Parts: sequence; structure tokens; C-alpha cells
Amino acid sequence: MYYYASLISIVLLVALGVGLVLRKGAYSRFNVYLSIALLASTLIAITPQKAVEGAPFHKYGEEKIAFTGCKYQISRVASFCNTPDTFSGNDASCFCGNPNALATISHCYKFAYPKLLDSLIQICKQEGNISLDHEDIENAHKVYLSQARDVENTGAVNFPVKLDDSSILLFRNAYDQFLGNYDRSIDYGGYLVLYWAVVFSIAAIGNWSKFIFATSHKHLTDPFTNWYRKSISLPATYGSRKTNEKKFFFFLDMLVPTRAETIILSTFLGLTSFLAFYKIQYFEGDPIFHHKQQALLRYFAVRCSILTSAMMPLLILFGGRNNFLQWLTKWDYSTFITLHRWLSRIIFILVAIHTFFYTFYFGRESPELRKKYVLWGVAAFFSGILIIIQGLLVLRRKYYELFLASHIVLAFIFIGGAWIHVHDLYCEWFYYVAGAIWFFDRVVRVGRIYSFGFPQAEVHLLADETLKLTVPRPKHWETVPGGHAFIHFLRPSCFWQSHPFTYTISTTDNQLIILFMKVKKGVTLSLYKSLLASPQKKAFIRVAIEGSYGEDTPARRYDTSVFVAGGNGIPGIYAGVMDLVKPFRHTSQKLKLIWVVREYKSILWFYDELVSLNSTGISTTVFVTKPHSYEGFEGFDLRFGSSTLPILESSLDKTSLLVGNRRPLHYGTDVEVNSIESTELLLLTGSDIISHIKHQLSHIDFEEGRPSIENIVRSTIKNSSGSSCFITCGHPVMVDELRAAVVKNIDNEYGKRVDYFEQLQVWA
Repeated sequence: MYYYASLISIVLLVALGVGLVLRKGAYSRFNVYLSIALLASTLIAITPQKAVEGAPFHKYGEEKIAFTGCKYQISRVASFCNTPDTFSGNDASCFCGNPNALATISHCYKFAYPKLLDSLIQICKQEGNISLDHEDIENAHKVYLSQARDVENTGAVNFPVKLDDSSILLFRNAYDQFLGNYDRSIDYGGYLVLYWAVVFSIAAIGNWSKFIFATSHKHLTDPFTNWYRKSISLPATYGSRKTNEKKFFFFLDMLVPTRAETIILSTFLGLTSFLAFYKIQYFEGDPIFHHKQQALLRYFAVRCSILTSAMMPLLILFGGRNNFLQWLTKWDYSTFITLHRWLSRIIFILVAIHTFFYTFYFGRESPELRKKYVLWGVAAFFSGILIIIQGLLVLRRKYYELFLASHIVLAFIFIGGAWIHVHDLYCEWFYYVAGAIWFFDRVVRVGRIYSFGFPQAEVHLLADETLKLTVPRPKHWETVPGGHAFIHFLRPSCFWQSHPFTYTISTTDNQLIILFMKVKKGVTLSLYKSLLASPQKKAFIRVAIEGSYGEDTPARRYDTSVFVAGGNGIPGIYAGVMDLVKPFRHTSQKLKLIWVVREYKSILWFYDELVSLNSTGISTTVFVTKPHSYEGFEGFDLRFGSSTLPILESSLDKTSLLVGNRRPLHYGTDVEVNSIESTELLLLTGSDIISHIKHQLSHIDFEEGRPSIENIVRSTIKNSSGSSCFITCGHPVMVDELRAAVVKNIDNEYGKRVDYFEQLQVWA
């Protein structure tokens, strides 16, 4: 294993060197793939020997269990080879080389393990260096039948020892539980991993078919398909809440998975619970454990520990940003984070059972509990408790930066402590793989950041407390429609923090990406305050970008594609719809863009992008839910500048003042208009500004009031020439409402296919 992995690593290293020279670019796609393969092969090549020697590669096996059971039953009453220690005197060389020992153990095999006689011959060859065949075993058993007798005193004997057949069965059952439980636990851990492999395979087939077999897929509207999508795959678990949190125990909030996710997780929980108990029992008179409680404590503790270990790599993989399963399944990052959270809770329950059962098994005063490996296990357990507590939705949303930093530290202690705990217990492989996955993810993250470079971003403060970052991107950096990237602001106070934002391509230069950020707490609030004090409301700051992440939707395969955004969810939705406006797109496809905002001022920060929609053929509607709110237009001059004023002259009363709750908005002394002195104050009403916005955005329909999501879905299906899909990102309440409306209209009267794709990433 090491040899081949090392050889592959050397070959990949040479190929990467050649690729760097020939392509003259360290970050071409070819070199990126080579680098990833080299990293993976190197991690395999340096796998610790103890990891390879333990589970899941090695188990006791039926052969070893049979030999051990017979050996220890016989060793309890007699020894055949002349050594002071009865047990060491009855090893493989003794049982296979001493005629009386061979006769005795042959009967044990004949009675309890008749199908494993070949394994006895093999053990004699491998461990005792003695060659036997079936005839030798048969002759030895004949000696047992004719010469075996009871032992009066324990010690060395020179005759076959007569065994009690009921005791043989008892030892067989006892060692099947004691050692066989270890083997079965490894198998059952594999079954849990296999369960996820099946789930991901089904998801991959279903989601990739939407791209590969788009034509036939959009005609799947038969009763069974509609029932499955309406009842299983698409709806929220209960009611309509999925992205919007739900109250739990009065003061705790929780995010409820989709119904499909709930079924997947519930089935996994049921399977895990079943396998945690399956084939564990106690036999009266057990020669290993004389008390039932002790036996069951040990069996369950071992079972839970191995099941936990088997799932540990999946736990780390699900929580990583560079998770190849996202590409395989076409599931988004938030789906895997959901699986990560619930898997961590299941694992913690198993860890708790393991911890408490072993504590009672040894006894609280046992010196075993003060050994190094146990103390590290205890550290991992308490780290797990803290992870579960600080991972509560109410805490991670209120103190996200603290949650993220502490989560990384606690997870490191949890994995590291568990790794040390099992170092001599033959389960190190699982933790090495988990650590390798974590290391792989971190290296790829650093590689993504380094490949992007560390450019200076131009930061603007726009209306509605929104920051606009314009960042030059490298030519090799591939964009994903609706994708997102993690940004580091390279300031001493916050350079280690990374924040995810969707991005768009600049309307004037496709080598620039634009990220829009709503001012909240932490870094964005600090930037907001510094920009607020700047006369031009802009600054330059060096940044690091990690990305791009995200998966494209099959929206281009539908006859009608409707992109629905709410508030600050517009950048990704805009990028997605604009990606379809290309020469090679299906010309008869209808594209619709719907944006729901609270006030007209919210339009100002995304104004350039709205202007660029002109002549694209995209039917765009903006819903303004509070149309009579004129707050926030003070930045109108920064948004449009003085050159736009002549458009307003004909309809503007320069001497009028606003009344009521409408505020006068003005340009200062730097404004120059033909009929206005440079020192004269120009007064604009909120309605004037709105009129100007509608004039310049005449290609957009403005609707005042809340939209009826249900009516939008129904009318889209009715007017579509065939299939329809809805892609959404925005406020959780709106997103959940759209999901529910699509589910309700799957069985539409027109027999048309309708699909739903969600781009809202619930980070916390």
C-alpha cells in the first residue's frame, strides 16, 4: 500500500513539475488536478502502520475466534507442554505438535466448529510452523475418543483431556460475543457508511439526470413521480418552515430539514440504533464475564465506540467546504451542513453511551480510568458536550465568530483526543482518515486563496446600509452562476475571519467580481463606520478570496425559468439569470426575474445591475412592499450624480418642500444645473426620485405591495409553453413560501412539470 502510493506520488510530482514548465502557470486546471491527486496520494503514502494493522482492514475472524475459544477452554483445566504458565504453555505450536493437545482441540473443533477444520490446519502452519492435513486431524480425534479422560488436578497432563460438550458450546457463544462483537461492530460500521453511499448514489442519479436527460426529465409528470416529489423529496418536514427557524422548547430555535432529509436522517438513526443492539446477548454461565451487567456494559461500550469511529470521517467530510460529494450529488453546502449537524448529534449519543458504560464497567475508583488513553477519551467527550451546546442555533447566530473559532478548537480536541484514545485499540485508521480529510480541506482552502492572489478591493457604501466590493479576479478563476466565495479582509483585527457572500460579474468588466454585503455586526459594521466618515463613501482594502463554491442549477433546461429574490438575495439570483442570456441558450426559453424589496431605497445599491437588464429579454418585476417609505434617499446624489438632474427639471418644483413624514432631500453647493445658482439649494421630494428611478428603469415593472407567491407560481405554470422552474434566494419566510407554493402546484391541472431550486445558504 505504501509502496504503490509513494510511487504514484513521485510520478504525480514529476508530472506536476512538467505541467508548471510547459503551461507557464501554476494554477491551470491541469495543474490543479495534479496537485489534488498528489496531495491525496501523499496522505495515503504516509498512513501510520498502526492504522493499517487495525480496523477495518483486520478483524479476529471466525478462524481466530474458534481457536481462541477452544484454546482457553482447554487451558483452564490442563496444559500439555512443560511451561510454568498454563496459558503460555498451550500455544499454537503446543496444540499442533503435542499429540494429546491436538487430540483434545480436534474434538472441540469437531463438535463446535466442524466447518473450520481447514482454519486449524492453517493456524498450525502459520503460527506453530507445523504442517498437518485432514487425515492428521481425523487420527487425532480417534485418539481423543479412545483415550480422553477427566482431569483430577489442574496442571500438565500426558493424555487427551475429556471436554464437556455443553461447556464447549458455552465457550463458543462466549467468545463469539467477546471477540465476535468486535468483528460485527466493524461490519456494522461499514453498513452505516454503505447506507450513505446508497443515499448519495440515488441523489446523484436523480439530480444529474436533470442535466443529462433534460428533455425526458421535464416530461416526468406521471402520478407516482408527482406523488413522490409532492410528498417526499420537496416539501418541508411539517408545514412550510424549512429555512425559517422554528421554536423549540419555548426559547430554543431550530432549523427543520426538508421531508426528504428527515426521512434520510430518521432512517439512519433507526439503522444506527438497530445495529447498536443487534446480536448482543448474555449467556448464563459465561466463563469470561460472570455477571450479566458487566458483560453487557462491555459489549455495548465496544459496539458504540466502533460505530462512532466508522462515522468519524463522514462527520468531517460533511462539514468541509471542499466536499467532493457536493459535486457528486448536486446538493448544496447547507444540505451537507444539515447532515453534519444531525450526524454529530447521533455520534455524540454513541460516545456518551461508550463513556458511561465503560465508567461503570471499570468502576469509578478503578486505576484504569487514570491511564493516559482514558484521560484523552474523557477530554474528547467533554469537548463533544461543549460542541453540542455551542452549536445551538440561538447561540451560533448571536455569537457567530465566537462559535466558529471555538468550534474549530473543540473539534480539534474531539478528534485529536479520540485519536490518542484509540491509538493502541486498533481503530486508528478511522481517525487518520478523518484527520486527512480535514487537512486536505484546509490545504485546498489555502491553495484557493493563494491562487486568487491578494488584490485590493474597492469598497463602496451604498444605500440601505449595503457595502459593494469590486475585486479583480484572475483569468483562470472560474465563476459559478449563483456561486459564492469566502472573503478575508486583510486587517490585523480580523484577517483570520472568513465570510461567505454570493457574487456577480461586473456589468462593465467581466474580469471584475462584485460582492454585496448587508451591514450587520463585526467586520461589516467596522467597514460601515469607516466609510461613513469618508466624503466619497469609498475606500480600498486588501482582501483574500476563497472560492468559487456552489453548484449550477439546470435552469437552462426548462421552457420557463423564474428567478425569485428577496432583499439582499438578489446578487446570486441575478448572476444565475444573466448566465442564461447567452447566444447559445435556447431562444424560445422565457426568463423572468422577480425581486422583492421593502422600500425603493433598496433598489439604489443594485442599480447598475438593474440598468444592465435592458435589452436582455428578461421579464423583470420589482415588488416594493413599503412603497410610501421615503427614508434613506439622502445618498441619491452619490448614486446618480449631478448629470441626472436635467431629467428631473421638467417635473420638479424647485421651491417646494415636503410635508408630513416625507423629508426634503437636497444636493449641496457642488451641484450645477443650468437654471440654478451653484449656491442654491435644490429640493427633491421622495416621489421625484422614485419617478426618476422608474423612468430610467422603464424596462422593469414595479409593483407596490407584497406579491402573492401562490399566484405567481400558478400564472407561470399556466402561461408556460411547457416545463417551469423556480430558483430562489432571499428572506427565509419568502423562500419557504415559494417552496410550499411549488409543492402545492406539482399536480397542476395543465399536467406541466414544475421544479424548485433553492440557493439560500443557511450558514448559521
